[in-house]
Amino acid sequence: MPKNKGKGGKNRKRGKNEADDEKRELIFKEDGQEYAQVLRMLGNGRCEAMCIDGAKRLCHIRGKMHKKVWIGAGDIILVGLRDYQDDKADVILKYMPDEARLLKAYGELPETTRLNEGIAAGIDDDDEAGPDNYIEFEDEDIDRI
Repeated sequence: MPKNKGKGGKNRKRGKNEADDEKRELIFKEDGQEYAQVLRMLGNGRCEAMCIDGAKRLCHIRGKMHKKVWIGAGDIILVGLRDYQDDKADVILKYMPDEARLLKAYGELPETTRLNEGIAAGIDDDDEAGPDNYIEFEDEDIDRI
């Protein structure tokens, strides 16, 4: 029987990027780049994002980040704009939640940007007009049970 020459299976490969806990330097945008917030994931390494300049763009996740950096709806990302296609962009970097708060504090992101939402599709948390998700019982109803 042949000897195993590998270093491990898929569980080892999954744990590769566990050493990314150290603080990294905050990267600001340059010429040809823009901040954006992910609206929804589309699959196939693409997402739809609302850029800070007001344009909604189809963004392609670069291969270096694919399956290594998980991007979800509501995340703040740095995109590289294309000279030849204004409605498409490339995802360069995903900001961690604390980095996104720092960007907002430095004035790079507008004050209207909502962070840590999970879903950036404009759903408000305070829907008073909607139905309640709970049932209220009276004391006599509980006694009957």
